[in-house]
Amino acid sequence: MNSVHLPILQVLVPLLAAPLCLLINHKKLNWIFTLLVSGFSFFVAVQLLMTVSNSGPLSYHLGGWLPPYGIEIHIDQLNAFVAMIITAISTLVLLSAYTSLEDKNDITQGVNTYFYVAYLLCFAGLLGILVTGDAFNLFVFLEISSLASYVLIALGKDKRALWASFQYLVMGTIGATFILIGIGLLYMKTGTLNMADLAARLPEMADTRTVFVAFCFFIVGVCLKMAVFPLHMWLPNAYAFAPTVVTAFLAASATKVALYVVVRFVFVVFGVEFSFTIVPLQAVFVTLGALGVIVASLVAINQKNIKRMLAYSSVAQIGYMVLGLSIGTATGLMASLLHLFNHALMKGALFLALGAIFYRVGGVSLKHLQGIGKEMPLTMAAFVIGGLSIIGMPLTVGFVSKWYLLQAALEQSWYMVSLIILLGSLLSVIYIWKVVEAAYFKPALADRKPVTEAPLSLLIPIWILVLANLYFGIDTNLSVTTTEQVAQQLLQGGKP
Repeated sequence: MNSVHLPILQVLVPLLAAPLCLLINHKKLNWIFTLLVSGFSFFVAVQLLMTVSNSGPLSYHLGGWLPPYGIEIHIDQLNAFVAMIITAISTLVLLSAYTSLEDKNDITQGVNTYFYVAYLLCFAGLLGILVTGDAFNLFVFLEISSLASYVLIALGKDKRALWASFQYLVMGTIGATFILIGIGLLYMKTGTLNMADLAARLPEMADTRTVFVAFCFFIVGVCLKMAVFPLHMWLPNAYAFAPTVVTAFLAASATKVALYVVVRFVFVVFGVEFSFTIVPLQAVFVTLGALGVIVASLVAINQKNIKRMLAYSSVAQIGYMVLGLSIGTATGLMASLLHLFNHALMKGALFLALGAIFYRVGGVSLKHLQGIGKEMPLTMAAFVIGGLSIIGMPLTVGFVSKWYLLQAALEQSWYMVSLIILLGSLLSVIYIWKVVEAAYFKPALADRKPVTEAPLSLLIPIWILVLANLYFGIDTNLSVTTTEQVAQQLLQGGKP
């Protein structure tokens, strides 16, 4: 394989693979094919991360047209790192997809082919957002991934999945409109859509009203996609009623890609000085991040449905990432990117564990989980370790990113933010304990039939992610080193 073409293959292969699933139209073959495509994308992402870490950023010009006139695929440490996370999670989620899609209680039957088509389109859209160097193409890939996400959510067996999908569609369309208006205003002012070219031209126009309005529209639109509090209202229903395998994938990928977009535009395209000096972004982000951590955690405590509980937990974890960005220092940015990586591992493991429980029990409310700890010991052990990671216990990935987040806040003497971070962790103890209490200390419901441990096809990807939670909580060389390098380069005004 010619490594020169790896950047475009990252997007092109899953994009072309989607319609091929319609031609294959066979449950098992479609699963194997989609798994191979995702595995190939992971291999490409690892190769690209190694290349840019050793040799610097890569630029691929579509059709041989040089930017800013042609479309550019730009790979650096930041997007290669995020692409590695997304492709790894996707591959592990797909390992369990074949068994999970056989669950008649979780997904509408007879839609397997359409699931894989929509999945690959969503996957290609997310990767396209990461690698494109063109602002308008970022919007196009964002819409590809969003439209496919609406379909994936609507495939849920619960009738409320259609309503959740429609709610997400409405909110997603509003967000996309805001993003498009922002990009349109930038093009009107600068005459270019290439991100590197925008970054070069915008400093001269930083004090104009057009650029200020473009920034506001764009950030609000992306924050809606990222489910930043209080723009998160689409997320709980989407996660709760989508098929579990879809929830696991979206929870570990979609909001992470949106955070990448915020980082790319705030720190590279508009620049740190504009974003934190001319625009009061710091005050906005620290307020919304803090509210997200506290309010979403409190709401999570009161949930009976565990998928909804983890959905609100995701809103709180996004709040931590936003807090890291708001600090505006290298340590804060590093902590935010680190939590992006760690949260993908946590939520991937937790939602896949819930999927295994749903596969056996047929529900994921607290009453369904009563006594399940003795019947499904491996699955519940995985959930407990994932929960400890959410809390931020030492030797888990959650501890690492929260430690750096606390360090960043204390370096700036932000003592109130430090207390909020600690309070958020204490609140997460409460909602994780509710699950542990039901699973281990309450008897199973009398009308529930005894169940057995989840099949290996579900347990293997769960435990790979659980072990990753522990491994990267102990050996932080890859995650900390990469995010530290990226953060320093972004704040120095260079490309990572």
